[in-house]
Amino acid sequence: MRFLIIFLMLCFVSLEAQDTDRKIQFPDIEGYKSLKCDLHIHTVFSDGHVWPNIRIDEALKDGLDAISLTEHIEYQPWKEDIPNPDRNRSYELAKEYAKAHDLIIIHGAEITRNLPVGHANALFISDANKLMIEDAEEAYTEARNQGAFVFWNHPNWVNQEKDGIPQLSEFHKKMIQSNRLHGLEAVNDITYSEEALQIAIDNNLTVIGTSDIHGLIDWQFELAEGGHRPINLVFAVDKTEASIKEALFAGKTLCWFQNILIGKEQWMNALLDASISYKRKGMIGPSSILEISLTNHSDARFILKNNSPFDFYKNADLIELEPHSTISLNILTDRVEGALPPLSFDVLNAVIGFKENASIQFDLGRR
Repeated sequence: MRFLIIFLMLCFVSLEAQDTDRKIQFPDIEGYKSLKCDLHIHTVFSDGHVWPNIRIDEALKDGLDAISLTEHIEYQPWKEDIPNPDRNRSYELAKEYAKAHDLIIIHGAEITRNLPVGHANALFISDANKLMIEDAEEAYTEARNQGAFVFWNHPNWVNQEKDGIPQLSEFHKKMIQSNRLHGLEAVNDITYSEEALQIAIDNNLTVIGTSDIHGLIDWQFELAEGGHRPINLVFAVDKTEASIKEALFAGKTLCWFQNILIGKEQWMNALLDASISYKRKGMIGPSSILEISLTNHSDARFILKNNSPFDFYKNADLIELEPHSTISLNILTDRVEGALPPLSFDVLNAVIGFKENASIQFDLGRR
């Protein structure tokens, strides 16, 4: 009996360790908290396959700060088994399930139409039932009247765009110009669109990345094999629904998808500065070889390509900086004359535009 108790205790400790390791971690940036959000999620109250409590459990295991259950208001495939006359019901259940936890539940819904309208999520709404309007423009207007933040879902979806390349329609242009459309998904589920990212940048839309999960997070994103769910990093003043709303309207976001960070340059630079720290260790013995260290404070595995005039003593120009780890680099300083220029890298898994990567640099100081 004693051995059984010890075995069960060890299993419990192991499960606790796994749960801690699974939680997504990114550092706060200067002046803001880096909140981890998934703002496009489904349950059986539209076309999802799980009850709302499962979405709460998954979010807690992943260490998320906020989620939104964005059920299709028009598309209800399980209505014969789960009649759903009140489109607010999944939100109300989720709020109740999350009451004992530090997880923000944002009231949302998905407006579901054929092209050229397509699908859009409305967040921070007060009543999803009032969005059930036949005319698409009127539905967007009602969302605006409720103070909603509205974003265009999966603009590259092959069910609507056969070539997988999103097109900004006249409808979407009108919604942007009339302040009825505020964001766009560059990441949805298992797809990422650089064209969608560029549309967001060109039209001053907030960059959104979501799981759009219908089944189970663990299965869809292969968490047991080292995968992770797509998330939005929302840079908010504090962890409140009001602060998240302000940040979304202001475009203070990045996406994390298959180890790629995606978003606008300002917020990418801020996150890279917070995520990668540098320390100068000094010259090695009597040599002119400078030793430095780089530390990664995030869950991203950074892929750095040296674009400086320096060579390294032990490393090649392509360097991988694993999550929550430190590496040492030995720099051949005699490769350059005069004062030492900064050590600079292209960050190959940090995308800030169509075929454009972010960069980061470190001041090496004097010889």
